[in-house]
Amino acid sequence: MLNFALVGCGRIAKRHAELLGYDQVRGARLAAVCDIAEEKAQAIGSRFAVPWYLDMHEMMRQEAVDVVVVLTESGNHADHVVALASYGKHVVVEKPLALTLASADRMIEACDRAGVKLFVVKQNRFNVPVVKMREAYEAGRFGKLVLGTVRVRWCRPQSYYDLDAWRGTWALDGGVLTNQASHHIDLLEWMMGSVESVFAMSTTALVDVETEDTAVVVLRFASGALGVIEATTAARPKDLEGSISLLGESGTVVIGGFAVNEMKVWNFVEPQPEDENVLADYSVNPPNVYGFGHQAYYDHVVMSVTLGTPPLVDGLAGRQSVELITAIYESIETRREVFLRDAPKSFRLGKRDG
Repeated sequence: MLNFALVGCGRIAKRHAELLGYDQVRGARLAAVCDIAEEKAQAIGSRFAVPWYLDMHEMMRQEAVDVVVVLTESGNHADHVVALASYGKHVVVEKPLALTLASADRMIEACDRAGVKLFVVKQNRFNVPVVKMREAYEAGRFGKLVLGTVRVRWCRPQSYYDLDAWRGTWALDGGVLTNQASHHIDLLEWMMGSVESVFAMSTTALVDVETEDTAVVVLRFASGALGVIEATTAARPKDLEGSISLLGESGTVVIGGFAVNEMKVWNFVEPQPEDENVLADYSVNPPNVYGFGHQAYYDHVVMSVTLGTPPLVDGLAGRQSVELITAIYESIETRREVFLRDAPKSFRLGKRDG
């Protein structure tokens, strides 16, 4: 039985705590929680009858922890992961890994130096239809890839950003690209391969925040294929869509729903007997945009720690998304095509005054 501790008891922590605290992950249990806001730490600690702390270092010294889960603000991930890695415990960190490439590199180096695994939460890779799409990709059923697209059309009203002062800030959060759409950007790059260049535009349409709530991106992949990212939190009045499409010379797959959860299209030039049942067998109806992937993700973490197998999304894989998102922001800021080989940089994302 692995003991998991949570650092950060905000909105997403409830999902992690429910899985670990209600024994939904075999071989894992919730051992302790921590947040600098007493009411948040106490609320989750009391609900699941585990010790709660205001100081993560005190928690690590007092409790028998095997894996620590970092659920703090994105801009604080690096400082927290680097500090926690020194305790010699494996680290899980929510998306995005970091807001800057320098921060991502600090995290990877710290975990390597401490000899611990660094897991980046990308639970949508474990969604049932996404797993099936990946199987088709690895089997070569698409042939030459032509076009890959993702759409995130979600609703985040002003009240969502007003929950915490850090939301929608350049220093600690970023916009729809770094937050809500980071999962889908990861899926697109995972399926389509490395990106050669990007050109992007964004706007802040419906909320009062520093960062964007709407963006469009055109990508050119190293393979020569093209891609499109459409991302917004300005859908009203509710979440509408979280989807991915892959088009190749030998087939097309579209996964829709509001959390990449419904197999919509499964067409291949050379059909296989199982294809006729894919649409029915590989769709799920999740309760929210988080989907069901977190449980499968934690099963993977337990297996990786227990058996010593590599993480599906480690620090280096998480860094790829950071690099791509950084290039997208550079394109938005400079209004030009940005090539990833040129060490992209954003002049706003992850930067703090002073």
